[in-house]
Amino acid sequence: MLTRSSEKKLLQFLHKELELSQADIAVALKHREFNHGPIPMLLWQYGLVNLEQLDKIFDWLAEHA
Repeated sequence: MLTRSSEKKLLQFLHKELELSQADIAVALKHREFNHGPIPMLLWQYGLVNLEQLDKIFDWLAEHA
């Protein structure tokens, strides 16, 4: 589970490194409230990231855990 600080860093990574829009990130955050899924999986489920990007997210999470 992510802390607020690490979640903020993840959101910055998504926006700056993967160039996701704030709107795309907001979709995942909104849906997380309803089904409590992890942000990376929600982004993938809603087609906001592809498998390559999802792999980069998981790599980032592994490095920053």
